[in-house]
Amino acid sequence: MYELGDIVEMKKPHACQTNRWEIVRMGMDIKIKCIECQHIVMMPRREFDKKMKKILEKKVSD
Repeated sequence: MYELGDIVEMKKPHACQTNRWEIVRMGMDIKIKCIECQHIVMMPRREFDKKMKKILEKKVSD
């Protein structure tokens, strides 16, 4: 399962042609930030679950 700080790949690439997003907020809604252009998108968790393809990198725990 995904966690705060993970890097995920979505089914459709962003307009900047990058498909790497960092999860920056979790709750009822999930906020993700494009790694390339720093654009932030917020969507309901149910929609995020449908649109997420896979987890690319897990957050490194300190």
